[in-house]
Amino acid sequence: MADKRAKRRLAAIAIADVVGYSRLMERDEAETLSLLKERREILLEPIVRGHEGRIVKFMGDGVLMEFASAVNAVEAALDLQEKMAEANTLLSEERRILLRIGINLGDIIGEGSDVYGDGVNVAARLEALAEPGGICVSAKVRDELRGKGTHVFDDMGEVELKNISNPVRVFRIVNGVAPAHAGPTLPLPDKPSIAVLPFTNMSGDPEQQYFSDGITEDIITELSRSRALFVIARNSSFQYRDKAVDVRRVARDLGVRYVVEGSVRKMGGRIRITAQLIDAVPGNHLWSERFDRSIEDLFDVQDELTHTVVATVVGRLEDAEIRIASNRRTDSLPAYDCLLRGIQQLRGFGMENNRRARELFEQAVSLDPQYAMAHAYLALSLLVENNYGAAPDAIKQRALEVAMTAVRLEPRESRCHTFLGQIHRFRDEYDLAISHLENGVALNPNDVVGIVHLSAAFGVSGRAEEGIELARRAIRLDPYVKFAWGTLAFCLYAVGRYEEALAANRKLGHELSPWMMARESACLAQLGRLDEARAKAAEVLRRKPGFSVRAEMPHYRYPADAEHLREGLLKAGLPE
Repeated sequence: MADKRAKRRLAAIAIADVVGYSRLMERDEAETLSLLKERREILLEPIVRGHEGRIVKFMGDGVLMEFASAVNAVEAALDLQEKMAEANTLLSEERRILLRIGINLGDIIGEGSDVYGDGVNVAARLEALAEPGGICVSAKVRDELRGKGTHVFDDMGEVELKNISNPVRVFRIVNGVAPAHAGPTLPLPDKPSIAVLPFTNMSGDPEQQYFSDGITEDIITELSRSRALFVIARNSSFQYRDKAVDVRRVARDLGVRYVVEGSVRKMGGRIRITAQLIDAVPGNHLWSERFDRSIEDLFDVQDELTHTVVATVVGRLEDAEIRIASNRRTDSLPAYDCLLRGIQQLRGFGMENNRRARELFEQAVSLDPQYAMAHAYLALSLLVENNYGAAPDAIKQRALEVAMTAVRLEPRESRCHTFLGQIHRFRDEYDLAISHLENGVALNPNDVVGIVHLSAAFGVSGRAEEGIELARRAIRLDPYVKFAWGTLAFCLYAVGRYEEALAANRKLGHELSPWMMARESACLAQLGRLDEARAKAAEVLRRKPGFSVRAEMPHYRYPADAEHLREGLLKAGLPE
């Protein structure tokens, strides 16, 4: 009887699983089985033996391995992933065999040739967290590898694993072969971080897309009000619209832990909104709900959804920060509809788009004169009209008056302050601009637009170092942002950090306007790279033959700052 008793021992357990096994089998069962047999005999078994391990058993499309040390387990896993990647180069993408691998160090129970216990269970959960071609390990494994090689680990934080009583700290190995489609990994912020994916339009009418987009943006805005959350900006979230996505990949790309996704169906006088909150590290669904309501209840549904998400993620509601101010919304659904349509037009970035947007905002204001957001966006469209060079002085003055009305109607709405701050900056009223832009950021600490405009206002007001920090903050909130890189370059030039300004400017890729190219030429000139500077200046003049420094110079609070930029542009060979 004693010989039959289960025996405990400490071991490193590695579990590997084939990614998309069912898809591969459906595509070509015979070929898939043949490839797996070949990889097992030629790669897996020799690698495990070579690292002093043993294959405990095969489990469908997975394999459980035991090693005497964590070092051997990790080296075997890295070797296996590298050899698998090499073998896959001979195959088309849809035929490739990719593995996920999880490794844990812990107590196991040996029973015959098989093993059981939490050490095995944790390894299985870690495998599920790994990316295709990747490896996830527990903190115990990472600790064992300290000082034993050049392994690089990415800390994924404390993770609640299914059927495991205590959270496990998880690390992703980022050296060796990069996981399939892996990009740079952003560290998780020190507060709960969340991205809201665009809600799917289920209405069967593509023309209703603006409505589901508007609801998504409202949810992002309301979540952003909470200082307890780190909320990814709309621009980055909307990169995933109309795409089939893996929420774990989205979370890694954006550097967040939680993801909200859902759908909207508008049917006559009724609306159905579904939403779910996912902890993307383990891939667990934390909360889901379906709202079937009258269209008149839309705003109540948005409030309920937002409050529930914050309560679930933060653990308590911070009502003072995400409270819905009494005048922020309208009781007029037609006015709200006009606002959403106008915002959609405004993002068309053209004179005609802006004209249509302005008409819709005017209509929203006429439907509800107390609707602060309608006034705010009307002011923005008037400011944009002015930037196109088509606005007489009366339009400029009206933009200011309308923006001031928006702030008066709703002094706790961040966008009202942000748009008014932009108008003051355009009028060279620097103190007023900074005051309102700071109010906007204080009311919504996750608003990338407000943060970037405040950064730019600091850049032209002699406070460029502060502008640099804000621009970097905006870039973290919006990993896909473009215009924040331009503002960062602008502020870096102002403090004489030309190499860094040049690198930031070039993050804009092929989206450089003649002015941004001119700024690049100024950086090159200040660095003494005059041949490159003059070549870039010549490119500016090809793109915009009438370019002149005097006409294109931004307005600065202090003449010395303006002269600093003017000097660089002239040194590059651009005409006065």
